[in-house]
Amino acid sequence: MTLHGHKKHAAIAQPALGNFARNEWAFMGSTCNVIKSLAEGLTESLSAKFMVAYADTTHDDDAKLPGRLAAGACLEFTDQINFSQLIYKQPITPFMQRQLFSDADIVFVNGNHQQAKAQVVIIDDNKVESLRKRVGQLTKVELFILTDNGTEVFDFLKEVVPSWQEVPVLKITDLPALITFFAGKLQTNKPKLKGLILAGGKSERMGQDKGRIDWHDKPQRYYAADLLKNYCDEVYISCRDEEQKETIQFEYSTITDTFTGLGPYGGILSAFRHDPDAAWLVLACDLPLVDNDVLQSLTANRNTARIATAFKNAENDFPEPLITIYEPKAYPVLLQFLARGYTCPRKVLINTDVELLPSPANNVLANVNTPEEMEQIQSIIRNSNVLQNAK
Repeated sequence: MTLHGHKKHAAIAQPALGNFARNEWAFMGSTCNVIKSLAEGLTESLSAKFMVAYADTTHDDDAKLPGRLAAGACLEFTDQINFSQLIYKQPITPFMQRQLFSDADIVFVNGNHQQAKAQVVIIDDNKVESLRKRVGQLTKVELFILTDNGTEVFDFLKEVVPSWQEVPVLKITDLPALITFFAGKLQTNKPKLKGLILAGGKSERMGQDKGRIDWHDKPQRYYAADLLKNYCDEVYISCRDEEQKETIQFEYSTITDTFTGLGPYGGILSAFRHDPDAAWLVLACDLPLVDNDVLQSLTANRNTARIATAFKNAENDFPEPLITIYEPKAYPVLLQFLARGYTCPRKVLINTDVELLPSPANNVLANVNTPEEMEQIQSIIRNSNVLQNAK
């Protein structure tokens, strides 16, 4: 995450993206056929767990515009039943490119034509001169791959890669080791999990601030924050404005809404604006029955390849959006829905690729919005405490 700003513009955190995505490697040093074959083998294995993408450039400089593009269309979409195909007439800008690859956990790039923020150098004696011409593109070499025609790292690479001795060296024929390398990189680069307690609502139906209700011998916003500290690197309480922020105890961190007037949606977006590279475990303060068992289940089953991991609502089978882990790739999706006039996080989850977990037992996701519901939940908590004390 970096901060970019100018005296005329607000300085906000930008996600740590490369040319395509957060995790991208350009393969360099061999023929396009070798690179394509290597990328295909890696994709076949890694795609079972991760969203894998590939970027390349065609050699056909004289290719004619296909289909309706030749007649003047700017875009052609074809539903191929088993896959979808989009053909653009205009060049893809870097901003649009990142948007198109936003779902990808990893992008393999043909470095003979495209660049990426990290590189894999293939050691092939037959392509040494071609590689020598591209040394200016070697900004972050993370792996050397030896082909049958390559025996050791070239001397000129040792000069341009100062830490070359620390870079792993694998054989191109050792596909399991290559798969382990990239899977390990993705695990190392797994987005940190931060917690967000949604406590910025006005609680109009309840008639009192739900975040201040003492369900468990302390105000719920603090009880929930303390729960999340067991699972998150950092935990924040979401506040609708600076006035509410002043009411939060100093030992609890806060994030004030910068997307105002949007309810929980604005709180989630404000968290991503605070740190767009983190995954956010969101928990509303009006879910007083959520406990460690529920959070353990949610975090243990987190799927970083999806935009979110959520529980199924037992009543309607829809995702429950206010106890959900939102991955960094959810941020642009939430913004796109907002641009189309939607501010319901459940609608986003329903219409995107989500890891949906079975609803926990015993109605622990019960939402409390009215005094009547409050009485019911208080009765459940009292009975539960009686049983615990009896043990």
